Amino acid sequence: MSICVLAGGKALTLGAALFTLSWTHSVEKIRWEEDWRATPAGLEIVEARVQGSGAGMEPPPDAHFEDGWWRYRPSLPAQAELALAASGATGSGWKLCASEKCHELGAAAEKPVIVRYCE
Repeated sequence: MSICVLAGGKALTLGAALFTLSWTHSVEKIRWEEDWRATPAGLEIVEARVQGSGAGMEPPPDAHFEDGWWRYRPSLPAQAELALAASGATGSGWKLCASEKCHELGAAAEKPVIVRYCE
């Protein structure tokens, strides 16, 4: 199983089924991370973590605090794709890590970065 990333007119295929997507909130400057699994049914979220709250980032009631992070599992069905905004105005982009390699995505203003399952 693989993950396909379409960014800035380029395509990248990552030979991994699990990946972590992370970013820093543009207003609160707080780290956010999500673990995802790529399956033929789509992208399934495994866990989300946030290091604080504020500006629309409140952890849900079922979140628990562990090692400096609010951890929880969002209730989402499998997603066909993730569309990550790439405004270039937030100071940083997205970080996608899979198989111990990380890629910075969407730091410059461009079309959204698309992440999806591929074979």
